[in-house]
Amino acid sequence: MDKEMILNWLHELAQGQLSPDEVLKKLADFPYQDLGFANIDSHRNLRNGNSEVIYCPGKSVDQIVQIFRALAEKSQNVIATRAGRRVFQAVQSQIPDAEYYQAARIVALWRNRKLTRGIIGVLAAGTADLNVAEEACTTAEIMGSKVIKIYDVGVAGIHRLFDKRELIEQCRVLIVVAGMEGALASVVGGLVDKPIVAVPTSIGYGSNFKGVAPLLSMLNSCASGIGVVNIDNGFGAGVLAHRINLLGEIK
Repeated sequence: MDKEMILNWLHELAQGQLSPDEVLKKLADFPYQDLGFANIDSHRNLRNGNSEVIYCPGKSVDQIVQIFRALAEKSQNVIATRAGRRVFQAVQSQIPDAEYYQAARIVALWRNRKLTRGIIGVLAAGTADLNVAEEACTTAEIMGSKVIKIYDVGVAGIHRLFDKRELIEQCRVLIVVAGMEGALASVVGGLVDKPIVAVPTSIGYGSNFKGVAPLLSMLNSCASGIGVVNIDNGFGAGVLAHRINLLGEIK
């Protein structure tokens, strides 16, 4: 349940546009709505600043649609992660305004498009890392952060990264996505004074161990100011970077 929605209801109540009974009906499922198979946390936006997000794997298409619809009634923006096109088509049949971000594998309802002044920069080492990078970008944007993308700047061609220094300096927070040995996070950490959210990916040959190698490299980085999320967790990186970004909006 969005803060803005509740404030609007309270203003409408004060102005006589809504009755107390009407407001009570809108709050009937607060702080959660029981769908039988899921309890929708309509209080989360008030606690954390962002509404509950749907993780699609392991859920049936019908369950995802029901959860999405319930969230859409209480939130301006809704995100469903790791979603395929079949899920999107089912959601869109119920909610025509839903959009599909194929590279990010996200189905979203994005009604409030107000963005921060501060910028999150998302750096990806290689083209193979783009699905994870796009998940981070799309998540942060729909949650309300301005994002710029700086892709294919891995250490195998380090001059490509150096050419983006001016763009990187404009950012308040950086997300660095890399597979293979995950060296990009350390290189960036040694160049800038920005907080860095590092995301190891499962991209790489055998000794990459499906992302364990870059995960350990990032955790053991000698550069300071780097925090690390789980393997392929673009969503988690987007949320964390957004929250850090919001701190700079406070006056």
